[in-house]
Amino acid sequence: MNKTLVILAAGIGSRYGGGVKQIEPVGKNNEIIIDFSIHDAIAAGFNKLVIIIRKDIEDDFNEVIGDRLKQICDKLDVEVVYTYQRHPLVDPDQFPEGRKKPWGTGDAVLACEDVIDGPFAVINADDYYGKDAFVMASELIEKGGYGMVGYRLGNTLSDNGVVTRGVCKVKDGILSDIVETSSIKKTENGAEADGVELPLDAVVSMNFWCLPCSFMKELKDGFPVFIQSLSNPLKDEYLLPSIVGDLVKKGVDVIVEESHDKWFGVTYHEDKEYVVDQFKKLYEKGVYKEDLYSDLF
Repeated sequence: MNKTLVILAAGIGSRYGGGVKQIEPVGKNNEIIIDFSIHDAIAAGFNKLVIIIRKDIEDDFNEVIGDRLKQICDKLDVEVVYTYQRHPLVDPDQFPEGRKKPWGTGDAVLACEDVIDGPFAVINADDYYGKDAFVMASELIEKGGYGMVGYRLGNTLSDNGVVTRGVCKVKDGILSDIVETSSIKKTENGAEADGVELPLDAVVSMNFWCLPCSFMKELKDGFPVFIQSLSNPLKDEYLLPSIVGDLVKKGVDVIVEESHDKWFGVTYHEDKEYVVDQFKKLYEKGVYKEDLYSDLF
C-alpha cells in the first residue's frame, strides 16, 4: 500500500535563536535531522514524502537538502511533494496585527489537503525519532485508523531549557487523554511543569501521528471554529495533540505504540552540539553508514 510521511518543516523556531533549525547540519556529511528521518521512513516502507516548508526558506532548503533529496528519491521510486503553510481559509493579510508565527501544526497538515489521498504519518523536521519508530508507524498505517508513536518523558527532555509535550494517559494501548503541557523542565528528582511534578515514565507525544485520510475533514471543519474562539490572537495555535485529544473525547480510538528510544532534537541553539555528538555515536555503532542512503539501494 502507499504510505505517506508528512514532515513539518515550516516552524519558526522562536526558542532556537539565529538560523533555521530545520536545516542545521548535524551529520558527518552535513546531513540535517530530516535526512535521518527520511532514511528510516523509506527503510520502513514509506514511499511518498510531503514536506511542508515556508516560502522564505525554500531556496535555503533546496540548497541544503531538496536538490540532493530529489536525486535520491528518484532512484528509489519515492515521490516527493512540497507544500507551504499558508492556509486558504485565512488570508495572511488578515492575521492579527503583530502575529508573526503560523497557526500551528494542525494548520500545517491542513495545507496538505490537496496532496493527501490515503493514510499518512506526521513528524517534526527537527526531531530525531529512532529507526524503530518508523517501523511502528508503518505497521500502524497498515492497521488503518488513528495511531501515535509515544515516548517516555524522561527520554525527551532538553538540558538547555523548557519544552512542550503532549502528556498522555494510555489504557490497554489506547490513548485516553492528552494534555499539551508547556514549560516542562528537568529537576533533581525528575521533571515538572509550573511547579507540578511529572513522572519521567509518563508517555508523551512528540508529534509522531498516524492518521487516516478522513482526518483532513476533521481539520478543515475544526479550523474555522478555532479561529472564531481565539483567546490570544497573537499566540494561540491549532495543534495536533489538542485536535486528536478532542477526537478521543468523542470516542475515537487512537492506538499508542511506545518507543523506548531516546529522542533528541534542536529546540535550543545549545542543543546542536549534543545532537551532533549523538549522531556521531550512531555512526560509530553502525546504525547509519557514512554514506547515509547507500544501504537503501
